[in-house]
Amino acid sequence: MAPIAVGDVVPDGTLSYFDEEDKVQAVNIHSLAAGKKVILFGVPGAFTPTCSLKHVPGFIEKADELKSKGVDKILCLSVNDPFVMKAWAKSFPENKHVLFLADGSAKYTHDLGLELDLSEKGLGTRSRRFALLVDDLKVKAANIESGGEFTVSSADDILKAL
Repeated sequence: MAPIAVGDVVPDGTLSYFDEEDKVQAVNIHSLAAGKKVILFGVPGAFTPTCSLKHVPGFIEKADELKSKGVDKILCLSVNDPFVMKAWAKSFPENKHVLFLADGSAKYTHDLGLELDLSEKGLGTRSRRFALLVDDLKVKAANIESGGEFTVSSADDILKAL
């Protein structure tokens, strides 16, 4: 399957997260993104070095600037279960705007065409690192990394696309 690209409509799918009442919630991507400008960025794994030290912190640090340019929601996707994503989110106490979404079975990641086989590293199927700028469900920018790189999917790269 070809990776999602500029001009495509993001596929619909259900992901999970913990709400403010500490309950697991299922959320439909189209319900989050319809009629809104949304950043959906994906990482290979919670608590992994580049994801935890660079990718996520960049979106947290630039959240106010992104919102000032019309972004309604910033969504972080990883092929992890919601309990891991909850623990990972708590490791960023300064976060006010990034919603951590779990794609435990990698189904949504597969629907995006962005799965990454890291079986040789003991991680199984994961997500490629990416950042999508989505406006009313339509992809306006698709910054997709190759392999383990982190060169085109940062918050600064998305700011350039706004």
